[in-house]
Amino acid sequence: MSGKHSTKDVHMRQRLAQEAARIILESGLHDFRYAKRKAAERLDASDTRNLPNNVEIEQALVEYQQLFRAETHSRHLKHLRQTALEAMQFFSEFSPRLAGPVATGSADTHSAITLHLISDGQEAIDMKLIDHHIPYELLEKRVHWRSGEPATICAYKFYVDNIRIEALVFNHKQRQPPLSPVDGRPYMRLNTKQLQSLIETSPLADTES
Repeated sequence: MSGKHSTKDVHMRQRLAQEAARIILESGLHDFRYAKRKAAERLDASDTRNLPNNVEIEQALVEYQQLFRAETHSRHLKHLRQTALEAMQFFSEFSPRLAGPVATGSADTHSAITLHLISDGQEAIDMKLIDHHIPYELLEKRVHWRSGEPATICAYKFYVDNIRIEALVFNHKQRQPPLSPVDGRPYMRLNTKQLQSLIETSPLADTES
């Protein structure tokens, strides 16, 4: 392949990543496969062998929001992280960790807060939510680890000030982070102290009360 064609392929890959990011932000669906396919259709590149990977699309998401929605994105991300911190403090006895777009910084207005909790049963979590009069819905989530078969685990969905929170429950034998669907690597997860530090060092930390 000539250098000229190689450069052309790289540019198409970048355009596809940017278009896929735009589709995700427009639709509110964090479905990378769907966004990638729709982007290829829009750019008439359905047969390309240079489709971007999920990491490139997530990076394009961050870059797009920093370029076109810089201030509103920063404020919204900080609000999500502050809400996540409060939720983690609420669930402190379950060794909470923050994962997903709110942790990585790629969250948008449609993103949920994803928490990972450790508990060998649901009863304690059920009672905590019920005692605080927090309505919730039970979900099933399929997760993968680097070694072993995929597993279906329980998750709680509830809302705080119209922000969706999904708390996935792992038992004590599942302390290691599962694999992220974005890059196939173990989830980047933040504990309460790490999240607090991230909030305090954010660009808006010194400009808001």
